[in-house]
Amino acid sequence: MPLIPDTTVFQERLAALPVTSYQAGETVIAAGSRTDRLLNLKKGAVAIVKEGVEIAKVTEPGAMFGELSALLDQPHTADVRALANSQFHIADAATLLVQDPIALLYVAGVLARRLNGANQALIELKGQLQAGQPRSVIGKTVEKIEELLGASGASLVYAGYLPDPYA
Repeated sequence: MPLIPDTTVFQERLAALPVTSYQAGETVIAAGSRTDRLLNLKKGAVAIVKEGVEIAKVTEPGAMFGELSALLDQPHTADVRALANSQFHIADAATLLVQDPIALLYVAGVLARRLNGANQALIELKGQLQAGQPRSVIGKTVEKIEELLGASGASLVYAGYLPDPYA
C-alpha cells in the first residue's frame, strides 16, 4: 500500500469543510500574516506573489495554500491573490493536520513532490551554467524553480508527476 493516500479520500473529507469565497482582486492570504488556516482551492484562479513578483498562477482544484505557515509555525511567505472569483475549502490547520493523518500525508506528498521537482530543476540549472548556456535558457530554468517552489502542487499530486511548464 502506498504511503501517500489516494487523493479521492482526501477530496471526500474536504467536501465536509466550510467553503469561503473571494472575488477577483481580493487577497486570499497576505505575506507576513498568520491565519492558522489551510485553504484548498475548490474552483477559481489565484496568483502567488512573493516580494512583488508573481511566481505562479494556480487554477487546479485541490491546490493547497497555507501549508508552509502551518507546518513551520511562521507567518505566510507569499501573497495569494484571487485572479477570478474563487472558492476554497477552509480548515483550521492545526486541527486538520493533527487529527487527520490523510490530510497530513496529502500535504507531505505535495511538499515532497515540490522539493523533488525543485531539486531536479536545480541540477538542470547547474548543468546549464557549466555549459555556458545563454541567459534566456538559464532564466527559464530559474522561473521553473520559482514555480515549483511557489506553486501549491495540486497538479503534482493529481498527475503523479512534475509537469514541465516549458514543454
